[in-house]
Amino acid sequence: MERLVIGKHGAEAEQPSPRASWNTPHPMPRSGMSYGGRMALSFAMTSLVTVVILALVVTVVWGGAFSDYTRANVEEIAQVAAEKLAERYEDAGEWSVDAIKTVAESSTLSDDIGMQVKDAGGAIMYDDTWPAAAMASTADKSDGGLGTRSPVSKAPTDPESAVVAPIVDSNGGEIGSLRLWVLGSDALLTKADTAFRERTFNAMGLAAFIAVLMAVVIGFLVSRMFTNPVRTITDTARRIREGDLSARTNMRGEDEIDQLGETFDEMAASLERDLKRERRLTSDVAHELRTPLMAMQATVEAMQDGVYPTDAEHLETVAAETRRLARLVQQTLDLSRLENHTAPLRLDKVDIVQLAQNIVNNQHQLFHNKGLHLRFVNEMQGRSAVITCDADMITQCIINLMSNAMRYTPEDGWVVVSIHGDRKHVMVTVSDTGIGVAKDDLARIFGRFWRADASRAREAGGLGVGLAVTKQIVERHHGFIAVESELEKGTTFTIHLPRELEEEASSTTMKY
Repeated sequence: MERLVIGKHGAEAEQPSPRASWNTPHPMPRSGMSYGGRMALSFAMTSLVTVVILALVVTVVWGGAFSDYTRANVEEIAQVAAEKLAERYEDAGEWSVDAIKTVAESSTLSDDIGMQVKDAGGAIMYDDTWPAAAMASTADKSDGGLGTRSPVSKAPTDPESAVVAPIVDSNGGEIGSLRLWVLGSDALLTKADTAFRERTFNAMGLAAFIAVLMAVVIGFLVSRMFTNPVRTITDTARRIREGDLSARTNMRGEDEIDQLGETFDEMAASLERDLKRERRLTSDVAHELRTPLMAMQATVEAMQDGVYPTDAEHLETVAAETRRLARLVQQTLDLSRLENHTAPLRLDKVDIVQLAQNIVNNQHQLFHNKGLHLRFVNEMQGRSAVITCDADMITQCIINLMSNAMRYTPEDGWVVVSIHGDRKHVMVTVSDTGIGVAKDDLARIFGRFWRADASRAREAGGLGVGLAVTKQIVERHHGFIAVESELEKGTTFTIHLPRELEEEASSTTMKY
């Protein structure tokens, strides 16, 4: 036996919005940058911003560290030069310009480092900023080159631009001082240091260019990876819009875009089914409405032509067809109102046992005339069956299920209406010994205007909306329907109605 549960987790009724909008499709593609171009540009901009931030951080942090390194390097050179000058002083027993020049021109100092030497009294013995003639005249003095009249020194006096080291003899006494600086630089950067820094920044610039270029390429490739499935979905949507309802993306996968494609295909399949149902609905409604209209027309014309007498019998034929026509129209209207949530719920406390028993009593003669047995069973065993519901709508549900059972149950068959319940729900069950429902059709019986056998259903007088109306009513009450069926054995429908509606739902729909 197959079983199906419909609407177990029915959603709350949505309030219709008064606002709506709609645009005709764009006949031409929109101008502007494509999604792939925007993504590639975003990658490039992200990479560029990252490189700029990195360059700023490196310039500040690495630049300071590099300046400390160059100063330490010059300080180390100054210490070595001061030790050599001390050795020359001790060897000669006095300061000698020639000895100082020997140290200045040695490999210890590079060509771009300036040097100034002072004695213990602060007099300048040697200065790279002096002209060569002044240096020579100073060397010719009778006191061994220690003149007192010297040109003005152009050596930097800023502590940050020069390094000063004391000249100490072997006894620890300070015999002078040495000042070193880098010619043409206030940051103690030699030519080698400057060249190294320039190569470093050039390498950073090249790396930034390569990073931005790679970001553009990767952004383009990634954008193609993302836009290709989106383009497939767009092309499929366009084909559907142009009337090809069989168009599908055929996308399968685990990521979000593949799931979007699968969902789109499911939506397209549902749309195709709905459109087929609408076409079938047009045919069915036209046929169902035409049958009573033609019967009424034929009877009236026959009475006008004198073929039939205008008596109660023939007028009853017209009245019966009119009632049938009104019933079909009313069912369609009820379904439309329920689906659009425009049918108000008039909620009240209702005893389902009493309600169902009254319905069975009123329908008993009709079932008897059809050669069927109808029975009511109360399984509540003294428990309360009072719930909050719309009595008219629940009555319509039960009658729809009973009518469906009567329509498809052979003569001498049984239809049983029973009431039972649990702590949360009160259940109304309608069982029959009819023809049953096929397994493949079980999931579709609550669809709009669905009939397993259209010709047999039409002969039975059904339009195929009774179960759809029942489903909508039960879901409006936040309940659900379960159905079990076996071919040639019968079908059982069970309506589960909550004992108490949710407070919010009750407050927004209750009308008295």
